[in-house]
This record gives sequence, C-alpha cells and structure tokens, in this order.
Amino acid sequence: MTETPPIDVGRIRERVAERQDILHALRAELGKVLVGQEVLVDRLLVALISDGHVLLEGVPGLAKTLAIKSLAAALHMRFQRLQFTPDLLPADLIGTLVYDQREGGFQVRKGPIFANFILADEINRAPAKVQSALLEAMQERQVSIGDTTYPLEHPFLVMATQNPIEQEGTYPLPEAQLDRFLLKVKVGYPSREQEREVVDRHLDGRFGIVKQVVDAAAIEDLRAVAREVYVDPQVRDYIVALVHATRTPKAFGLTEIAPLIEFGASPRAAIGLGLASRAHAFLRGRGYVTPQDVKDVAPEVLRHRVVLSYEAEAEERSADDVVRAVLDHVPVP
Repeated sequence: MTETPPIDVGRIRERVAERQDILHALRAELGKVLVGQEVLVDRLLVALISDGHVLLEGVPGLAKTLAIKSLAAALHMRFQRLQFTPDLLPADLIGTLVYDQREGGFQVRKGPIFANFILADEINRAPAKVQSALLEAMQERQVSIGDTTYPLEHPFLVMATQNPIEQEGTYPLPEAQLDRFLLKVKVGYPSREQEREVVDRHLDGRFGIVKQVVDAAAIEDLRAVAREVYVDPQVRDYIVALVHATRTPKAFGLTEIAPLIEFGASPRAAIGLGLASRAHAFLRGRGYVTPQDVKDVAPEVLRHRVVLSYEAEAEERSADDVVRAVLDHVPVP
C-alpha cells in the first residue's frame, strides 16, 4: 500500500503568497469603478477561482452589471449581457441552424452564450425552455445545436440577477438550476459615505477605466494553486456536518428549525462549500482552510439550496434563518 506524501503547508503558503499581487491588481482595477461592494467583488473572485456560477439578488441600481463588466475587462475576456424576457427563445441564447442557399445546406449561427462571462439579467423572467438551455451550458460547459454539441469558451462564468421586489410575470427557477449556482449573493445598499462617493464621481466626471491586468493563462494558474490549498480532514467533516444538518436537523439538536425545512442541501452543496472555502482562504493569502472560511461562505453556498416548507413561509422565516441556526449549533472543530 502506497503512503500518501505529507502535505507541505509552508510551501503551499509560499505559492499562494506569490499570487497575491495579481489579486490585489484585480481588486484595484475593480475599485476604479466600484465603490464599496467588497463582498460582491470577493464572491465574484471566489466564483472565478472555483470555476463556479453566481446568482445575484438585489434591487436595480446596485452595480451588479457594472461589477461583472469590469471583471471581464480586467481579464480581457469576452462579455455578453442577455436580457431575459418572457418571449426569449432557446435559439436566442445558444444559437440556431440557418439555411445557406448558396451552399445548399444549414450553417451554425452561434448565440451569445459563446463568451467567457455571461450576465443573465433578470433570469427568472425567462420561460422553462430557456432556463433548461442555460442549465446545460452551466453544468456541462457545452450546448447542443441541432445534432451537434459545441464546447463553450473557457473560462466560462454565468452571473445571473434577480429582482427580489417585482415578481409579477416571473418564472421561479427550478431547484435543479438553483443547485448549479455555486453562490447566491444578496447585494445590499451602500453606506451613506459610499453613496456620497458614488454621487461625487458621477457629478465630477471621475470615471475610471478598467485595464487588463491578467489573462486566461493567469486565471488557470490561480486556479491550479488554489486547488493545492490544504483542507484538513476535520474541516472536511465540518463541511459535511453543516450540509447534513440541513437535511436531518433533529439529529443535531435543531428541533426548532426542523419543521421549516422541506428538503435540505444536496451533495453538490458540500462540494461547493469545500471549493468556495478553499478559494476564500486563497484570497486571504493562506495555504490552508479554517472553519471560519467555511462559515464565511456558507450562507452564499447554502441559502438557495435549502427548500423551505409552507410552515416557514407562514412564519415568514427565510433560508438565511435556517443557515444561521445551523452555523450556530453545529460544533466547530
């Protein structure tokens, strides 16, 4: 039986530290156009490093579109914004076959999904067929046009937005699609000082221009080093315990929230929690994951994967309430 070589956390920390300049440069470029929104920027970088997708929920005007456009500019990669509407068709998203009279056959016309960064604006306004087409792209990193399957660009990141206020004329996202989002981030209002800075920049014409600071090769290098970040077996057990607590809350002494949960988080949530925690540690310059890394990203990883019961809706309890209770009661290693 071959023994596993010991983990050299010190060497991993050195490799992580060598990449911090790139991350600082990325944050500095985004800071030229974004005021505040540190959590939003941080979670976008977590998703980028983890090769995952992000669902943003917030009222209009909170720089959600600007954030992803700026990130795409800093990486010098193709960006496409898709305005999801009830009359949108799958062909409008992935492309279609067009008959060429001169060639006497059908030619493929690729849709806007063939880009590195996709902003699916108000994703819940699109009908089920469009959401299913996007589901294949998000999970398989490929789309089917006619009888042929085409791989998507790499890297490929979907950033979708939802308006939590206006729900008329929307199609709720199915649980299968929600589960494909690594993170669901709630974007809040800026502070009074931050909003004053936003107003000053616009009134004074102080608009920054985001420049390219990294390329696709650099992103692959960041991801490769992030995959080396050490996750201790006890931390892995903690991740699994948090996810299981959403399924069997009574086994963890959480009898109060048990009636609020219809279905707990899936195994994909445990995988996502591990990947996001590792990226979170990497962004903070550490070569290992701590339980606090797990707790910091757990709300964004779990809130959209916990299906609430009718009792929870009647009591006006949210998925965040459930996740908060789980984080408070599951023992930390």
